[in-house]
Amino acid sequence: MGLLGKGRHDSNIKGHISEAAITTRLLQAGYVVLTPYGGSQRYDLVIEDADGQFWRIQCKSAWIDEDGTVLKFDTANHNVTGTKRDWRHYRGQCEYFALYSAELDKVYLVPVDEVGTTRAHLRLTPPKNKNQYGYRMASDYEL
Repeated sequence: MGLLGKGRHDSNIKGHISEAAITTRLLQAGYVVLTPYGGSQRYDLVIEDADGQFWRIQCKSAWIDEDGTVLKFDTANHNVTGTKRDWRHYRGQCEYFALYSAELDKVYLVPVDEVGTTRAHLRLTPPKNKNQYGYRMASDYEL
């Protein structure tokens, strides 16, 4: 008798998978990983580095764009009240985004202050126009 999962993953399950993959990779990289109690904080994890400094981490699921050159992720969440949708960014509430790409099975650590306040992307390949400025390579942020 084999065990089978329930099939498709909803956004909550995808988030749990991303957070588990991120936690595993941070532990493999030698960080101490702490989880806040209660779930009402604007960060998902706290890591302690080799110098004993603590950093708040917001975990995000990333996806590859349609042409396969860019890894995208949201840098805010939706605050929905009635028919109004407001974006709430994370600046000042955590120091890093930890991204998990299920398609690549990779984790990236991106400083919150280096990206925009609603959505961001990391390049998987250099731009075709040979532009040398204004983009971030995913490989520079990979854990």
